[in-house]
Amino acid sequence: MSIFERFLTLWVGLCIVAGVALGQVIPDVFQAIGAIEVARVNLPVALLIWLMIIPMLIRIDFSALKSVTAHWRGIGVTLIVNWAIKPFSMAILAWFFIGYLFRPWLPAVQIDSYIAGLIILAAAPCTAMVFVWSNLTRGEPHFTLSQVALNDAIMVVAFAPIVGLLLGLSAITVPWATLTLSVILYIVVPVILAQFLRHRLLSQGGGPALAAMLARIQPLSLVALLATLILLFGFQGKQIIAQPMVIALLAVPILVQVYLNAGLAYLLNRWAGEQHCVAGPSALIGASNFFELAVAAAISLFGFQSGAALATVVGVLVEVPVMLTVVWIVNRSKDWYERGARVERVGQEAEGIR
Repeated sequence: MSIFERFLTLWVGLCIVAGVALGQVIPDVFQAIGAIEVARVNLPVALLIWLMIIPMLIRIDFSALKSVTAHWRGIGVTLIVNWAIKPFSMAILAWFFIGYLFRPWLPAVQIDSYIAGLIILAAAPCTAMVFVWSNLTRGEPHFTLSQVALNDAIMVVAFAPIVGLLLGLSAITVPWATLTLSVILYIVVPVILAQFLRHRLLSQGGGPALAAMLARIQPLSLVALLATLILLFGFQGKQIIAQPMVIALLAVPILVQVYLNAGLAYLLNRWAGEQHCVAGPSALIGASNFFELAVAAAISLFGFQSGAALATVVGVLVEVPVMLTVVWIVNRSKDWYERGARVERVGQEAEGIR
C-alpha cells in the first residue's frame, strides 16, 4: 500500500475541512459547477468518477473467470455474502439506526436520503482496494482476482435491480431512468474502456507496460476521488456545520455492517474447510464496498446536496481504518482458523467416504 493509500482517511478528513471551508467562502463557484448537468448527470463529477474507476478496472483480468472453480467454497461464500446478505443487512441496519434509533438527532428531511445512500454503498463489492487487503493477509492472489472479476461481471446486471428493490422497500421513489444511466455511465462504459486499454497495453508491451501504466495513473485515481470529496463537502458544508454529529451517526451502521459481513464470511469459510489464504480475502471482499461507484450513483440519483451523497462519503472516510482492523483480526486468528478448518475438512472427507 502506498503512503497515499495508507493515509487515505487523513486525506479524506482534510478534504472535508477544505470542502466545507471553500463552500462557505466561494459558494457561487460550487453552485456553478453543480449546474453543469446533462440528464441529471453532473459532467465535472462524471469525469472525476471515470478517472477514479477506470484505473481500478484496468487491473481486472476477466480471463480469470475460468479459474473460479479452483476455490469453489470461498467463491460460493463470498458470492452469498456480497449479493444475498450484505445489501439487505445494510438496509436493515440503516432502517434501524438511521430510521429509528438516531432519528431524533438527524435532520428529518434527509432521513430517507441517508438510508438510500447507505443502501447504495453496500450494493456493490469493492474492486480495487481488496487487492491491497488480500496482500496484507497473504491471500491467494488467483482467488482474489477471479472473485473480483466475477463480482464485476455480476455488478453489471445486479447493481440496479438490488438498489431499486431496496429503495422501493424503503418507500423511496426510484428514478429508474437515472439509475439505469448511472449503471451504463459508471459500470458498463468504464469496464469496456478499461478492458480495451488493458488489452492494448498487454499487446504492445506485455505485463511490464501494464504495470508501468498502472503505477502512473493510480495516483490520478486517488486525486480524482479527493477532488470529488471537496466538491461534495463544498455543497454539504452548511448541513455539516448545523449537524456536526451526522457523520459519526452515519458511520455506526457502516461499521456494524463491515464487521458483521466480514465475520460471517470468515466463519462460513472455516465451516466449509476452506484454506486461510482464501478465507482472508473472502472476508475482506465480503465486507468492503465499491465506494467510488456508490458516490457516483448517489450524486446522479439524489444530487450533490443530498443526504445520500453524504452517507456514501462517510463510507470513504471509514474504509481504510476499519478494513485494516479486519486485516489485523484475520492475521491474528490464523492459528485458530486453521485448527478449526482442518477439523471440518477431515469430517467432511469422512462423511464422503461413508
